[in-house]
Amino acid sequence: MSRPEAQGFTLIELLVALAVFAVVAVMAYGGLDQVLSVRARAARAAHALGALQLTYQVCARDFTQVVPRGIRNAQGDPLPPFLTGTGTDLVEFTRGGWRNPAGQVRSSLQRVAYRIEKDRLVRRYWLVLDRAQDSVPVAEPLMAGVRSLRFRFLDRAGHWREDWPVPADATPPRLPRAVEMDLDTDRWGELRWLFVLP
Repeated sequence: MSRPEAQGFTLIELLVALAVFAVVAVMAYGGLDQVLSVRARAARAAHALGALQLTYQVCARDFTQVVPRGIRNAQGDPLPPFLTGTGTDLVEFTRGGWRNPAGQVRSSLQRVAYRIEKDRLVRRYWLVLDRAQDSVPVAEPLMAGVRSLRFRFLDRAGHWREDWPVPADATPPRLPRAVEMDLDTDRWGELRWLFVLP
């Protein structure tokens, strides 16, 4: 009685199967790596776009709620409701509509300033309008990658000004009719936003 011949794979067949599996695995890894890198780039772009949209909304909310209420600085000197070039702050003004969901005893008005710190647009605000010597602003970083920030202001005669208040303006100083905000950014290039004041 003859023994049946053993069934199995030869060494060459195993090597060919391993080579085919390796090629398929390399192709699958390349595709997966590409999908993951595209996903990471899309997430970074979505995060940057979200920061840009949030920055625009915060700025629009601030500038469209400007009120003509001057303040006193920490030394007791009066400051106009809207002014430029106060130290490293590029613009500083009083706005209304400060929400108070906790019902704290405070004004609904808020003093706000904008500046650039380490390539980041920063919004600063004070917890009180008329400051004491220990009044410290709260810094709120908005958007990174900002190379420069410039403002222009439309006066009542329809002329664009670089500084505010206008020296020959009425007393008390008036508010500008509109504010143009130019941001030079790493990601988005130059952005120009125009806000009409109340």
